[in-house]
Amino acid sequence: MKAIVVTEQAAGTAGMKLVERPEPQAAINDVVVEVHAAGFVNTELEWPSTWADRAFRDRKPSILGHEVAGVVTALGYGTTGLSIGQRVFGLADWHRDGTLAEYIAMEARNLAPLPGDVDFTVGASLPISGLTAWQGLFQHGRLQAGQSVLAHGAAGAVGSIVTQLAKEAGAYVIGTGRAADRQKALDFGANEFVDLENDALKDVGGVDLVFDVIGGDIQKQSAALIRAGGTLVTVVGPAEARPADGLAVDFVVEADRAQLGEIVQRVRDGRLRTNIGKVSSLDDAVGTFNSTERRAGKTVIRVRP
Repeated sequence: MKAIVVTEQAAGTAGMKLVERPEPQAAINDVVVEVHAAGFVNTELEWPSTWADRAFRDRKPSILGHEVAGVVTALGYGTTGLSIGQRVFGLADWHRDGTLAEYIAMEARNLAPLPGDVDFTVGASLPISGLTAWQGLFQHGRLQAGQSVLAHGAAGAVGSIVTQLAKEAGAYVIGTGRAADRQKALDFGANEFVDLENDALKDVGGVDLVFDVIGGDIQKQSAALIRAGGTLVTVVGPAEARPADGLAVDFVVEADRAQLGEIVQRVRDGRLRTNIGKVSSLDDAVGTFNSTERRAGKTVIRVRP
């Protein structure tokens, strides 16, 4: 099968190659998925799990990608809950070979059914962005109706879903980003927009929840805005800043079949729009990743037309 692998951490995206690899076999509790579309996050090249397994053993050359939409073609021993021929989407294990390939073997529990009226490209755009937004807002941020949310990167793949889910939950959403992102963030439902390059973040006033995808000085400024009892949620590593009278939570997104079901149902209902940026074929993917063009939204690779 064709797959995109990386061999040298220092080489960045220039170290990616489209190669031939053996088709994977399903282990216990696994399924094999014929990949129709796969999502990609640029920061994968900075993740330790891209380069080593759970025992810290070198696993290069490793296949990239962790978001998948496709069709189940084989079941491992003991696998239940899914069937051959079923359309699925989900989040692949961080430490195993990934989704930028024609086939992937992964744990069945990390997949959810993909309804027939949801395109594979849309399905592949949802797992990381959707689950990150859902878990950050509701599990870690404990968002309640009537609260206010500062959603950083509100025009991005994660931030746009944070904005929509928070609005649906009855929150007042203040989106942030670059000046060019203003209209897109407002279109996704932000009540206000803060241009981080030109506006003063401190003028926002107090908020109940900050959803941080930036870190650094922006995170520190944001922590100072959190009201008593509020929460700073971050996905960029251990929180460097903490609210004076609140919580700071950093987390790594986890696969969850029930949450994926909630998210895809909202897409079907028209309550949630995906934020897809560049769509490329597997043959052209390496060139897409090496492009210096700014890509707003989720990059999706169509493995099968």
